[in-house]
Amino acid sequence: MTVVIVGLGNPGKEYEKTRHNAGRSAVELVAKQESFDEFVFHKTSNALLSKGAIGDETATLVLPETMMNLSGKAVAAFVKSLKAAKNLLVIHDDLDLPLGTVKMVFGRGSGGHKGVESIMRALKTKDFARIRIGISAVGKKNQAKKVQGEEKVIKMVIGKFKPTEEVVLKKVLKKVAEATRVFATEGIDAATMFTNTR
Repeated sequence: MTVVIVGLGNPGKEYEKTRHNAGRSAVELVAKQESFDEFVFHKTSNALLSKGAIGDETATLVLPETMMNLSGKAVAAFVKSLKAAKNLLVIHDDLDLPLGTVKMVFGRGSGGHKGVESIMRALKTKDFARIRIGISAVGKKNQAKKVQGEEKVIKMVIGKFKPTEEVVLKKVLKKVAEATRVFATEGIDAATMFTNTR
C-alpha cells in the first residue's frame, strides 16, 4: 500500500520560505533526499505530485496547489478510504509549538489549523498521522510565545523566517525528513518515538 505524504503550505512564489510553508518545505526536502522525480502538476487533485520509493515502500508526495484552508480536496484525491488514511502523513506548521520543536501525533484534533481541518472534513476522519513543526518564537519555559489577534497571527504565519531562525529550521526539516522515512519504512509507532524523543 502506498504511503501518502502531504506537505501543507500556500502555493506561489510569495509564500516560499514563509512559516506557514514549513510542511511544504519538509516534503520538498524528502523528495530531494530520497531522489524522487520532479514534482508535476496533477490536474484532478490540483496538487503537485512526485512518486518514488522510501526504502522498500512506494510513496506519493503531495503539495496541494490550493490555498491552505482548501487542502482537503487535494488529499481526498489520494486517500479514498479510512484504511488508506492510516498510511497518510500530513506535515504542517504549528503556532502552538516553538521553533525547534517537532511533534508527531495521530488521531488528534486540528488545533485550529485550517489546512488540517480541511483534510479532516474531506476524509471524514482524524485518524491519520501528522508531524507538527513549531514556528513560534520561544517564550518562557521554552513554550511557544503566543501571538494575540487574528491580524498579528496572519502576519506572523505568512512572514518569513529570520536568518537565525532559518538555521534552526534547517535542522528541524532534516529531522522531519528522517521521521518521514521512519514512518514509511517502520510505521507510526517507530516514527512517533523517533520524532517525539528529543
